[in-house]
Amino acid sequence: MRPVPTAPVAAGSLIVGFGVAVASGSRPLGGVVMLAGGVWCMRAWTLRHGPRTAVELTAVAFTAFVVSHVLALAIGAWPSVLAVSAVTAAVTWLRADSRLLQETAAPLAFRPPAR
Repeated sequence: MRPVPTAPVAAGSLIVGFGVAVASGSRPLGGVVMLAGGVWCMRAWTLRHGPRTAVELTAVAFTAFVVSHVLALAIGAWPSVLAVSAVTAAVTWLRADSRLLQETAAPLAFRPPAR
């Protein structure tokens, strides 16, 4: 079974967490959603790429969370969340998921069986 890419989960947890906070009126509940997605991603990054990559990408997601609050003052809450989620997804794809895809991809060249 192919591993689940982490970029959509990392970005989606920011978006869904904010959506839950807005819809429910409970910022802590939205934080729980973001935390759940973040913990899942941290575990996946640690298992697949090691603790260094996990710490780096967790820092990216946390920075995106902080920047979204500052950016929201200039462009609005939803545009800010969507922008930082896109950046988080791109960085996560480049740092983790694309490497995983390369490692698990089957070679395209035909090779005769070994004798």
